[in-house]
Formats: sequence, structure tokens, C-alpha cells
Amino acid sequence: MSELPTATQVRKALTELADPEDAGNLQRFFKTAPGEYGEGDVFLGVRVPASRKVAKQFATLPLEQIDELLDSPVHEERLTALFVLNLRFAAASKPRTRDDSARAEMVELYLAAVRRGRVNNWDLVDASAEHIIGPWLLDQDRALLFQLAGQDSLWERRVALLSTFAFIKAGDPSTTLELAEILLTDRRDLIQKALGWMLREVGKRVDRAVLTGFLDAHAAEMGRTALSYAAEHLTPEQRTAYRAMR
Repeated sequence: MSELPTATQVRKALTELADPEDAGNLQRFFKTAPGEYGEGDVFLGVRVPASRKVAKQFATLPLEQIDELLDSPVHEERLTALFVLNLRFAAASKPRTRDDSARAEMVELYLAAVRRGRVNNWDLVDASAEHIIGPWLLDQDRALLFQLAGQDSLWERRVALLSTFAFIKAGDPSTTLELAEILLTDRRDLIQKALGWMLREVGKRVDRAVLTGFLDAHAAEMGRTALSYAAEHLTPEQRTAYRAMR
């Protein structure tokens, strides 16, 4: 019986792909300077497609090893850990072999990492929330998302919003709209963008009339960024009218 992979092996695989020039570019792109949202984050210089390939190579990585990587100071190690967690969650969610006990364990691991600040950049949230929390809550009570949205943490709030992408793709915009009302006045850029993006997807994937109904009621309260993202696929006349409401 072959041995299970380890976090050390994942680290080694990522280190072999590291590009110092890319690392510098990524540290600037992900705002790691003092006072910026990614302050202090460390990059190896491994691009996302390469991280995904490494995750597939280590798709059976045990949960405790995933958790170890999530506590890494290295961004790509945390991202790769989340890609592995996505793969393991998807495997445990297959209809014929669905394992709700395993799924619950993965959700708890993920939420614990979010709450201790290890899913702490927009790409980490966006790569994981809709693939773990979203599917988990599709057929369950969604109070968890309102708890996350009630926190001041930028990342917990973004997890709440991005988790609803799974619901939108299933044709259900209700939770997205409820969370949008709660987070409407959060003017932080990464919440504004997430809010506008999810609303835009409601209009694109579910019903444009649902989006315009929300904007009719709330455009006057929305930040410029959120409104711009939300109205992106509307007509020029509609976009102008909603901007005039602010």
C-alpha cells in the first residue's frame, strides 16, 4: 500500500516551480506592502495553472496535511492546499458515493482556516468558497453565511458573498440578494467588487429582471464600484439611469 502524500512533498513540488521574478510581480499585484490588504504575504512565484497541477498530483493529501499548508506563510502553499481541498470535497460529493461525514469535516477545516485568517486574499477566497461552502449549503440552512457576513473581517464577508455563486449557478439568487442588502454599505474595495460581481451574475445567469429590481430599490445606496460591476451587462441607458440615482 503506497504512502499518503505529505505537505513537505507539496512544498518541494512548488519550490521547484518557483520564479523569483514572478514572485516580485505577484507580491505587488496582491498588495503585500505595509498597510495594504495582503500585508506581509510571501510569494514563491508559482502561477495558478501550475498550482492546480500540483494539487492534482497530491489530490489524496490528508486533511491534517492540508491544514498544515493552510498555516504556511507562503501564498502558493495556501492556494494549493485549497485546490486540494476542493478536489477532495468534490470527490466526497459524488452522488453515488456521497460522504456527508467527510464533507462536514472538510467544511469545518475550511471554516477554521477562514476564521484564523489563513484564507486571506481575494484569490484564496474566490478559489474555494463557491466550491466548498456553496455546495455544502445548497440543501441546508444558510444561517452560517449571515454569521460570516456579520463579522467585520473582510475575508469572512467575501467568503459569505462568494459562497452564493454556487446558489446562483443553481438558479437561486435569494441568499445573494439578502447578503447584498446587509453588505451594501461596506465600502471596502474587495467587498464592493464581490458584491457587484455576484449581483451581475444574478442578472446574467438567473434573471435580469431580478437584478434590475434590486438596483431599482438600492442603487441610490450602493457604492460606485459595486454599482458599476452590477450594471456591467445592462444597456448604456440603464447604466446611466442607475448612476444618476446615487
